[in-house]
Amino acid sequence: MPLLSGLFYSFFKSLVGKDVVVELKNDLSICGTLHSVDQYLNIKLTDISVTDPEKYPHMLSVKNCFIRGSVVRYVQLPADEVDTQLLQDAARKEALQQKQ
Repeated sequence: MPLLSGLFYSFFKSLVGKDVVVELKNDLSICGTLHSVDQYLNIKLTDISVTDPEKYPHMLSVKNCFIRGSVVRYVQLPADEVDTQLLQDAARKEALQQKQ
């Protein structure tokens, strides 16, 4: 696993149980509780809803979903759950390790 994706994997694992919004490359945005994430950054969400139910009515009956990491555009995180300083420090440390 590349170092940077390992950093994101560890970071997302720390957010399990938190509410997130996942925006997909096809413009579908799914809100839900982060249930799990794997090393490929595939995501499982529970208690989901879509931000535009009129555009995606077929998603109204879906309660849980699995999202392949390669189709994710953005993941919106709860601001109070993100330690940006810790994340920046970890990213700098991994960048330095890659240079060595």
